[in-house]
Amino acid sequence: MEIGEASAYPQRIVTAIAAGQIRRAVTAWHCCLEFYSVATRLPEEFRLPPEDALRLIEEEVLGRFEVRQLPDQAREPFLRTLEHERVVGGRVYDAHIAEIARIARAKAVVTDNRRHFSSLARHGIRVLSAEEFVRSSRLER
Repeated sequence: MEIGEASAYPQRIVTAIAAGQIRRAVTAWHCCLEFYSVATRLPEEFRLPPEDALRLIEEEVLGRFEVRQLPDQAREPFLRTLEHERVVGGRVYDAHIAEIARIARAKAVVTDNRRHFSSLARHGIRVLSAEEFVRSSRLER
């Protein structure tokens, strides 16, 4: 599905992962669930039936990414950090993804919501937009 110019850089990243140009791609289980949720509730002209959403996750995500979740022993400390840092509402989900990136020892997180991931800098993890990642990784066509 083409959603316009805004998707050009993310599409380059996904193409590079599929081609093996990016050796290690990690995502959070939450992101798989979010994709399924959004893809199956889009406006009718873009909406995927559940079987297509599942197929895309199986083939394009599970087949190419390491899919991570918080280990059992990290869950309660994570919740305590949320409380201590007063993280509330939808920011909890970004904090969860950031914690998975930290535990996975990611080198970079690619997002269009850099502000919610700024805490990763103290762990040496770069937070980049898709365009910045494409340019810094020399994935431009």
